[in-house]
Amino acid sequence: NTVLDSTTIQDFSPFLLPATRNLHHALQELGINKIQISATFSFFSTITTAFPPSSAVFQQPAGDLIIKPLLQFLEQTNSSFLINIYPYNLFRLNSEIPIGFALFQDNLFNFRDDPVTGIRYFNLFAMMADAVLTAMAAMGYQNIPVVVAETGWPSGGSQAEEVEANEVYAEMYLKGLVRHLKSGAATPLKKDGVAEVYVYELMDHSGGNNERGRKWGILTENMTMKYNVEFSSGAKNSGICLVAIWFTNWLLITSMNLILGFIGIQG
Repeated sequence: NTVLDSTTIQDFSPFLLPATRNLHHALQELGINKIQISATFSFFSTITTAFPPSSAVFQQPAGDLIIKPLLQFLEQTNSSFLINIYPYNLFRLNSEIPIGFALFQDNLFNFRDDPVTGIRYFNLFAMMADAVLTAMAAMGYQNIPVVVAETGWPSGGSQAEEVEANEVYAEMYLKGLVRHLKSGAATPLKKDGVAEVYVYELMDHSGGNNERGRKWGILTENMTMKYNVEFSSGAKNSGICLVAIWFTNWLLITSMNLILGFIGIQG
C-alpha cells in the first residue's frame, strides 16, 4: 500500500499490475476461481483532494500509468478497489476541519457542502469515500466495489502535540463509524456505499514503525479491550463488513464474530 509513495531508489509501481495478474492467473490454473486479487492504496498518495469531493481525481502520472490499468483489470475479474481512509491523518493536515466532523459527532456546524454538487456531508469519512468514488468515475469505473482496507483512530500519538490521539477520541470514532455503517447511510454518491470496511488494527504492539509510533489497536498488547464498542450484527446495509485486522503479521481475524451482515472469506 506504499508503492506510490515509496522513498526507495527503485520504483516498484510498474510491477504492481503484472504481479497482480500473475497471482490471478496462478489461481486460475489451480482451478481456484472464487478468490479475488487486488492491491491496496493510500488515500494521500492516490487522490488529489478530499474537498470538494466532486473535484477529486487520481494523482498523475500514477493515475493513468498505474491506477487506470489496474481498474480495468479489477473490472474484468469482478474484483474490488482497496484504499486506506484515515480521517485522523487528514484532520492533522488541515486545522480548519472541526474535530467533531472527523469523529462522526452530531453538531450544527459539523457539515461541509460541496459547492459543485450541493451535497452536504456530515462526516469526514463519507467525504473521503466520495472523493475516491469521484476519481474512479472520472476514469469510467464507477461500478467497481470500493473496500476501505484500513481506517481507525489512534489512542496514542508518537509526538507530544498529538493531543487528539487518545482513547476517548478513538472510541468516539469507532462508535461513530459503526453507527454510520449500521445506519445504511452509505455515501451521498453511492446508494450502497463502500462494500467493506476494515479497522486498523487489532492489537497494539512494540517495535517497528507502526505509523510512527501511534497506537491503533482496539486491544492493548496484553489482549485487553480498550473500548466499549459493539461490533455486532444488525447493519441495514447488508454489503458492509467490519472486522479488525492486525497488519503486523498480515492476519485477517474473523474469529471474533465482527461481521456486520456480510458473509465473506472465513479463515
